[in-house]
Amino acid sequence: MWGYRCFDTHIKDNRSTNSLTASTNKKKISFLVLDQGTSSTKSFLFDIQGTLEHSAKIKHSLTRPAPYHVECDPITILEACRSLIDQALSVVKAKGGTIQSMGLAVQRSTFLFWDHKSMEPRTQALSWQDSRAHSIIKDFEPHQNQIKRISGTPLSAHFGGPKFLHCLIEDRTLKQEVLSGNILFGPLSAFLTHALTGTPAVDESIACRSLLFNLSTGKWSEKLLDLFQVPRSSLPELVPIKHSFGTIVPGNIQLQCVVGDQQAALIGQGGRKIGTLAMNFGTSGSVQFNVGRRPALVPGLISSILTSSNTDKIYMVEGTINACNSLFYHLEKKLNIPHEQMHWHKRCQERKTNGVFIPGFTGLAAPYWTSGFPDIYEGIDTSDPNDIIRAGMESIGLLTYDILEQIKPIATSWPKKLTASGGGARPPLLQFIADLTNLPVCHSTMKDRTAYGVYQLIRPKEKNLSKFEESYFDLIFHPSLAKDQQKSKVNRWHKALGTAGLIKNGQ
Repeated sequence: MWGYRCFDTHIKDNRSTNSLTASTNKKKISFLVLDQGTSSTKSFLFDIQGTLEHSAKIKHSLTRPAPYHVECDPITILEACRSLIDQALSVVKAKGGTIQSMGLAVQRSTFLFWDHKSMEPRTQALSWQDSRAHSIIKDFEPHQNQIKRISGTPLSAHFGGPKFLHCLIEDRTLKQEVLSGNILFGPLSAFLTHALTGTPAVDESIACRSLLFNLSTGKWSEKLLDLFQVPRSSLPELVPIKHSFGTIVPGNIQLQCVVGDQQAALIGQGGRKIGTLAMNFGTSGSVQFNVGRRPALVPGLISSILTSSNTDKIYMVEGTINACNSLFYHLEKKLNIPHEQMHWHKRCQERKTNGVFIPGFTGLAAPYWTSGFPDIYEGIDTSDPNDIIRAGMESIGLLTYDILEQIKPIATSWPKKLTASGGGARPPLLQFIADLTNLPVCHSTMKDRTAYGVYQLIRPKEKNLSKFEESYFDLIFHPSLAKDQQKSKVNRWHKALGTAGLIKNGQ
């Protein structure tokens, strides 16, 4: 099994896919998926028809050592991945089966530095919530249009380039190590891939979050590398999402796919069809739209790659919401509510509010892109925790509405219903989104659509899938808010954003 903090003992340098032997063909074939998220890492075993056979989860935590600093321990996450792989191997072997291949979905804007040879982390992993680089963002504002045009991603302290430069400014020793060529910088996915297979590589979907990637050419941008002072030698190799990343030992498991978690969530909701739109709500939230084989730039949104191979590439536009489930963790601390007593969906179910809450603790992502600021309360009874919680939930729905409005101009047709998945897709939130959009909102029967999306990327194409290939829903929320009330709710939200100076010209 895996050795503690041992990075080289279990590495086999083999980047080709081994064909199945005759003896293997007689065994029951399974496909392993790891979903590495903000608060936990989960494993899933699917059979060849896509039926879920086994799942497990290991939780881990974030630390906030200073304002704007949000970190996670890459070793803890690596060991969670290894433990889950071992467990999956034991489950499969007990049934006389074998794991044909593995796919990995990972949180996207979490970056770190690590040693190229030993694979030891040189820093903690700077979470996607981390905005410590906010102090240098103003220096790059004259270049923000160029950054968006090349990378497809708006300028933000949450992404790779600013995090890289900030860390080198703060740590001169680290800067010298990077310049000497001994240190790699990249997303958490690249570190995990390196540690598990021996090959440092970053897939295109997650590379889009670096602000260093040229979306049109599929290569690192020399202009953006120069802008953020990133040596090309410090970056992992760029590869497609569907790629032979290497072999994981023990188990001789072929890692055939690494993809961003939200891309996988869209694929898991049938998102490989052009024009598909889906929502996913977890620690953070995301609204994704498949735009096909040509990238599209939309003001305030991220343009990135949905899926890619050596022969094909599909693009998407996305609006991200920093604070979904993380918002309620934040309010637990702020309102002194024990976690086991929060039950935000129950508190919001029968509650109404005319107030507005703007969550600033991790900043706003799409479509406003503002670094962290104090939470804003407008017209809220601050003596009533449930009023704050309801207004907090509504902020998620209102940001979702704003993102959907940004997508509309590029959509040739608009869906007759919206679909939502993820642990944060709770009834009061989905009902509120239905009320705002005047569209039915459907809740996915299958909770872990991210894992199922990865499975679809690694499965044999010729095999028939189980019932989960189609989107099945257990709940549908129909609009119930009068049009004048909906308009009033949106207007109050936009007025509060404007008063706070969070809406820029043209938004």
